[in-house]
Amino acid sequence: MNSLKVRIAYADTDQMGMVYYANYLTFFERGRTELLREIGLEYKAIEDRGFYFPVIHAECKYLAPAKYDDIIEIETKISEITAASITCYYEVKCKGKLLVIGKTKHPFVNKDLKPVRFPKDIRETLEKNLEK
Repeated sequence: MNSLKVRIAYADTDQMGMVYYANYLTFFERGRTELLREIGLEYKAIEDRGFYFPVIHAECKYLAPAKYDDIIEIETKISEITAASITCYYEVKCKGKLLVIGKTKHPFVNKDLKPVRFPKDIRETLEKNLEK
C-alpha cells in the first residue's frame, strides 16, 4: 500500500468550501501513479514500452468532506489482478478520519488500445504487491 499526503488547495474546492467531488478521481490517479512508481513500474517507462493503463471503471463513495487547507492522505493498493487488468482500491483520510473510498479498474492495452496480457516482469511485480 502506498500513502500520499496532499494539501487541499483553494482550486480543489467548490463554492461551499469542500473538495469538488470529481477531484477525488484526480487524487486517486496521483495515489495510483505513486504506488506504481514505488513498486518500480513508472507510468512513463510502461508507456515507453508501448503499453497503457486506461480507466474503464471508477467508483467513489463520499463519507465526509475535505476542506480547503486540509492535509489529506490517499492510501492506494492493488486489490485485484487478472490476465490483462488491475483494480486499485483507495481510501482518502484526514486526521485519521475516513472521508472517501473508491476503486478504479485498468485494462493493460497496447498502442492500438487492444487489451493484452501483462509481460512477465510487469505481472510478477504487480503480483508481489497485490493486497486484498
